[in-house]
Amino acid sequence: MEELIHRDNPQKLYIQLSEIMKRKIENKEWNLDFQIPTEDELCKTYEVSRVTVRSAISELVKYGYLSRQQGKGTFVCKIIKPDELTMLTSFREFMLEGVTDFSTIVLAKTTTIPLDALSTKLNIPSYEHIIYIKRLKTADNKPVLLQETYIPAYICPQLLEEDIGNNSLYELFEKKYGILITHVKNYFDITHLNAEEGRTLGLPENSPVLLLNQKLYSWETQIMYARTINGSDRFKFGIDFQKTL
Repeated sequence: MEELIHRDNPQKLYIQLSEIMKRKIENKEWNLDFQIPTEDELCKTYEVSRVTVRSAISELVKYGYLSRQQGKGTFVCKIIKPDELTMLTSFREFMLEGVTDFSTIVLAKTTTIPLDALSTKLNIPSYEHIIYIKRLKTADNKPVLLQETYIPAYICPQLLEEDIGNNSLYELFEKKYGILITHVKNYFDITHLNAEEGRTLGLPENSPVLLLNQKLYSWETQIMYARTINGSDRFKFGIDFQKTL
């Protein structure tokens, strides 16, 4: 039974289609050197436009799943993994060494317009509404992490109805809404707490703290910008990497 394209899903149609096709390859439903259906056949099967089909194929060509052969068609090709470091696991929100259990307090969850440089950081127009989420992570009843998350509202407006205190945003994106997180960019820095951040974390204003800025993408679309402050010197940020061979 064919998977369906969901038009009520905020994820773009060509991304949904490319994910369906990618799963066929990874599950060996489409084996190496298999000629995939024609554009017309894909349009009919998934009830999408030719533009959507071509965009989906282009994504899979770019990432090494498919190859086009002039005058013959499009074929499944061997995936050559680059000799580089890639993120291990499914981009967990963060990890702290020595901590396996957190409590989460949701301090804010609302829609707003991007102020200051947020529109640039999210790569969206300044008039585009965003979802703003502010959460405090505690360990042993002590504040540890303060995280502010910014998501273009069109990406997943349903997040406002979710229990984000007990659920990972990453898992909601991928498992419930089918928005695959394909890569993440991490930037570490040192910052100084403002008065509000200091009160929330129980630290003096202007205290130096470790800051993690993250930009998350689903293929070419940026879906999130997150700013996470580690307010405790007991723990360290940890990110696992694995070398693909």
